[in-house]
Amino acid sequence: MKKILVVALALITMLGLPAYAQESAEDLAKKLANPVAALISLPFQLNYDTNIGPVDDGDRWLLNIQPVVPISIGDDWNLISRTILPVIFQDDIAPGLGSQEGIGDIVQSLFFSPKAPTKGWIWGVGPVFLLPSGSDDLLTADKWGAGPTAVALKQTGPWTYGVLANHIWSFAGDDDRADVNSTFIQPFVTYTTTSAISVTLQTESLYDWDTEQWSVPLMVVVTQVTKIGNQMVSFGGGVRYWAESPENGPEGWGGRLVFTLMFPK
Repeated sequence: MKKILVVALALITMLGLPAYAQESAEDLAKKLANPVAALISLPFQLNYDTNIGPVDDGDRWLLNIQPVVPISIGDDWNLISRTILPVIFQDDIAPGLGSQEGIGDIVQSLFFSPKAPTKGWIWGVGPVFLLPSGSDDLLTADKWGAGPTAVALKQTGPWTYGVLANHIWSFAGDDDRADVNSTFIQPFVTYTTTSAISVTLQTESLYDWDTEQWSVPLMVVVTQVTKIGNQMVSFGGGVRYWAESPENGPEGWGGRLVFTLMFPK
């Protein structure tokens, strides 16, 4: 757990440069609710889950470092890069395995998104890649993967609602490891107040087509956009309940803390 915090603090130190926002905190909160907004951001998402393993004795801390970088392509399009770098500490997920800590597999998404909404809809499509960057055999699928990803949403007044999805197939890697053939679906709805408080209800569901098992965590997260010095940030947290979990997966309740650095133009 200490190494997870060290990584987070190091990245904050390197990237926490002053940002002089021209937009209101409410506008920035709405942009954070949009996965393909033209906003450079660096979210740190710390998750905790328990009751993992065949005897429900394991727990896991997972810090997702998720830089989002929009790149302008001409007058009409943006390319949005969204990276998920997991830093993991887990203990007793199976009898006799002890604890593991380190880096997990990176998921890299690229969305081609029009700068202007299409009939009120904001959307993006592109490829997603799975990179076997895990530092421990128990923290990696040890497979290279790729597939399509897409997002579609609407923003009406204080409301943002939509869905993000992808599918990843493995195409290379260790032949002795299980193939990857999974669909990720993230429907979400967010209400943002004039004081830049956002309440989000979502699920980050995953279906494994080979094992025919679902992972369905239901989550409520509350965040606040504010300024620390000249740096715009968002912070908050929430709870998660595992409505459905794969064999030996987490059960019951979990939690999430979020801290995001924003760099508006």
